Amino acid sequence: MLDVMKIGGITGWLHAVSQTEAAGLPVSSHLCPELSAQLLTVSPQAHWLEYQDWAAPILQRPLKLKDGFALPQKEAGCGIAWDKDAVERYRLR
Repeated sequence: MLDVMKIGGITGWLHAVSQTEAAGLPVSSHLCPELSAQLLTVSPQAHWLEYQDWAAPILQRPLKLKDGFALPQKEAGCGIAWDKDAVERYRLR
């Protein structure tokens, strides 16, 4: 269960995925579903996307689900665009 935020980002994920592929192990994600959904699409051993919508209230385009499947962003980039007004609204002062 790879956590993109703790494994070294996208590069760390890709290194870990190459090791899991060589070992024949499945890959699931831990947290950050907006980015993890995209990374799982390029992971041959993809198994499960762990999904929580905790960040949805402050994202411009939260991850969409359809029939139990995540629909990764098609735009360039990591899939995360902050809604600056919402971030300001929820910011602790």
